[in-house]
Amino acid sequence: MAKKRPIALLSELASHKETFGGDMPIAPGHRMCIGCGIPPIVNEILLAINKPVIVSNATGCLEVTTGVYPVTAWNVPWIHVNFQSSATVITGVETAYKVLKKKGVLPEDLDIEFVAFGGDGGSYDIGFQSLSASVERGHNFLYVCYNNEGYQNTGYQKSSATPIGAYTKTTPVGKERVGKQEPRKDLTMIMAAHGIPYVAQASPHIFRDLTRKTKKAMTFKGPKFLNVLEPCTLSWRFSPDDTMRLAKLAVETRYWPVYEVIHGKYWKVNIKPKRPKPIEEYIAAQPRWKHVLKYPEVLERIQKEIDEKWNLLLHLEEMSKKLAEDEGIDYEELFKVPED
Repeated sequence: MAKKRPIALLSELASHKETFGGDMPIAPGHRMCIGCGIPPIVNEILLAINKPVIVSNATGCLEVTTGVYPVTAWNVPWIHVNFQSSATVITGVETAYKVLKKKGVLPEDLDIEFVAFGGDGGSYDIGFQSLSASVERGHNFLYVCYNNEGYQNTGYQKSSATPIGAYTKTTPVGKERVGKQEPRKDLTMIMAAHGIPYVAQASPHIFRDLTRKTKKAMTFKGPKFLNVLEPCTLSWRFSPDDTMRLAKLAVETRYWPVYEVIHGKYWKVNIKPKRPKPIEEYIAAQPRWKHVLKYPEVLERIQKEIDEKWNLLLHLEEMSKKLAEDEGIDYEELFKVPED
């Protein structure tokens, strides 16, 4: 009888860098679902930061799948905190870092970046007060929301990021109502309204855009915010090999605009589909949502929301160009990333 081989622990896998890619911020061997978009989002962002980083991570899909005691998939310093505290904790670490440098405990030339991750539950809802207060205080950190539009880690309940009409465990579909009734909260707009140095919305399928936005964010001192769409194979109920196709469709239908904002007043839409695909194509690919195709009135509400937000973004961009011209600023130069 063949001898049984025990399953390797993550710590063992991470030690075989040449085989398992141990130099990645999140090493292979984590427990995330097949096809999950979170690992590429996290790795793309952290690899784009060419400095040592410290990460705080709110409870959620990313945390429960990468820090299963007694092992970890993280190759960078990582702090797990409760749902509401990711932003607060990383700003506490950033403050301690500055104090220790001032006291001479840490070298003056030591340059560390601070990054907080949270899902939409931990960013739009439970952690919103913490996030808003942390950026208002002006701490130097990057906050990343990986947005899968619901509380996926606990079995898929609705969040304020869940779209109109979508089925969740707390927004069922029946005779009385068709899924979620309320429109999505626009957290990216809310963060831009704080007037912080840099805010952007991105999609993992355009990795060059996400990488560039991360690099651009890190050129600013102060709070930065990235909102990245993360299609969820488990709760959106699509095939694991369609993750990036869904992310691409979200942009092509204008459901998920890709744009960036500097200091709350200069806006730039990065991707403008010349022939936008119908929202029905995006909806039909998601069993959690495709029932709304039977309800024209619900579909009309969804399309109206998309059109209004898109037109607003275009107006804000045009106003930004005029503002930059009036101020004698090169609009295009504003959004370029300086060469290393």
